[in-house]
Amino acid sequence: QVQLVEFGGGLVQAGGSLRLSCAASTNIFNFNTMSWYRQAPGKQRELVAFITLTSSTRYADSVKGRVTISRDNAKNTVYLQMNSLKPEDTAVYYCNARSLSGHTDYWGQGTQVTVSS
Repeated sequence: QVQLVEFGGGLVQAGGSLRLSCAASTNIFNFNTMSWYRQAPGKQRELVAFITLTSSTRYADSVKGRVTISRDNAKNTVYLQMNSLKPEDTAVYYCNARSLSGHTDYWGQGTQVTVSS
């Protein structure tokens, strides 16, 4: 059973920074991509960023230049460094891992990020 546990959410003022961590219970080389999604109240869940096995990365336009996704294979952990945070970044942030086949998605329980103006 794959488990993903997120850490690092919290309350921060606009312009501040947070680093989210996602620790996997298994080797993250078992996954094709590791991603961060977010869901704000009343909105659909949206992709924030993903990183592939070869450490290629992609970002949503809304966070480009402010957010960096990275992975530590030795720790089976993926990070999301968020800088210059805005109130519109307020959401529950979820870690996602997609299987090598692409057929299975695993999700963490989510961590709340609140950015005050």
